[in-house]
Amino acid sequence: MEVILLERVARLGQIGESVRVKNGYARNFLLPRGKALRATEANKMRFENQRAQLEARNLELRNEAEAVGEKLNGQAFVLIRQAGESGVLYGSVAARDVSDVLTAGGFTVNRQQIVLHTPIKSLGLHTVPVALHPEVEVSVTLNVARSAEEAERQDRGEEVSTRDEIDLSELGLEVGAALAEAGDVEL
Repeated sequence: MEVILLERVARLGQIGESVRVKNGYARNFLLPRGKALRATEANKMRFENQRAQLEARNLELRNEAEAVGEKLNGQAFVLIRQAGESGVLYGSVAARDVSDVLTAGGFTVNRQQIVLHTPIKSLGLHTVPVALHPEVEVSVTLNVARSAEEAERQDRGEEVSTRDEIDLSELGLEVGAALAEAGDVEL
């Protein structure tokens, strides 16, 4: 299907370009979200009449996104999650979770603007891209930790997901005696 783009679409084209896309992509994504029009003669004339307005609106939205992007770029946010001793999360951090943290931090970002190709499944510092506008992308640092104290340690660069190794000699004779009484081990 041939469509006329009403805004810049990543890996597809700029405003006003006429591009050929698969029918499902046009019907299910581009047309319902107002990103494109079918490339009929009537729509081409309509687009040319509204071109100045569309470009002005795009410029205004991009300027707003750049202003927010200057404040948001490089910010760090802490997200507290439960995890095992090895540092693997019991769940995962998805775009919705990142969006909620950014919104709680005072930035209006919806989950469609978060660019997570795979969910975050481990503790640590993660860089997450945020597409505020098709032409404006910034990145934030997400500190996923089990507690606020652990998040502070991660900020300082400490490794928190390593398990503490227990030396059996440090356990003392009480453990050995208890095991011997249970009949599991001979002394």
